[in-house]
Amino acid sequence: MSSKKAFITGVTGQDGSYLAELLLEKGYEVHGLIRRSSSFNTARIDHIYQDPHSPNPKLFLHFGDLTDGVNMTNLIHQIQPTEVYNLGAQSHVQVSFTMPQYTAQVDAVGSVALLESIRASGVNCRFYQASTSELYGSTPPPQNELSVFRPRSPYAAAKLMAFWSTLNYREAYGVHATNGILFNHESPRRGETFVTRKITRAAARIATGSREKLYLGNLEAVRDWGYAKEYVESMWLMLQQDISDDYVVATGVGATVREFAQAAFEQVGLNYKDHVELDKRYVRPTEVDALIGNPSKAARVLGWKAKTHWKALAKLMVEADLELLKTKQ
Repeated sequence: MSSKKAFITGVTGQDGSYLAELLLEKGYEVHGLIRRSSSFNTARIDHIYQDPHSPNPKLFLHFGDLTDGVNMTNLIHQIQPTEVYNLGAQSHVQVSFTMPQYTAQVDAVGSVALLESIRASGVNCRFYQASTSELYGSTPPPQNELSVFRPRSPYAAAKLMAFWSTLNYREAYGVHATNGILFNHESPRRGETFVTRKITRAAARIATGSREKLYLGNLEAVRDWGYAKEYVESMWLMLQQDISDDYVVATGVGATVREFAQAAFEQVGLNYKDHVELDKRYVRPTEVDALIGNPSKAARVLGWKAKTHWKALAKLMVEADLELLKTKQ
């Protein structure tokens, strides 16, 4: 068995699947938390899944839920991980306005339950908390590790509790606990209700004959979009540091939703204006105007720098969605 064991919550998500791939490539034994469901929900990791009966498996899946503290403690004690990556969350900002209590339970209380499981079990491991640029809310860009937090959604407020709890367990109990403040990161594995994937899927479908319209909310919102596959490497690098700390991970380049949509549709030879319409239902009750990160600390300390910026990312995602449509025909 590998001397390094990782426990990943949210392993079936975009980031979790890329991180599991990376750690398996590095020779880790990887354990992932999955929610029990009557239908299969492991599509993003099916290509790396290993039957537990196969010789020397390296990937193990465990049923559980972040809101079940007893289950978390039992799993930490059973697995004895050297690294824990808390990527599990209700991560859709718009949904958090309609499900604020559930979002708080999973994203805030769930993070504390996992930290407490590590402390109570006495397992010597390093902890990574998936923080978010949404913490900055209405604070003007560029945002770095010293910028003021001003959350503007139930999701951001819940993540703020998780951020400070991580820092508190670091200072109060000596847990090697790190916050990765990741700005928006996307990929072909991004959930289909998130704006970038919503745009690239629509562009691909319309280019292949669909007559649908794409309905979006605030087209002028500015975001710093990077490639999730690159961003998970920064998570791993953070936990290789002798001293735990907090890091902003971003490209340092911003673009509006409108610009991302324009780039995506241009990739298939279309004008976005002919296919995009505004739907006020997708406008948040409290909007976040601009998030652009300053990743200089991550570059200096971790040696990490984004390679893929938003235009290249839009191209990559549209091409992947076009290929996906071909496989379904």
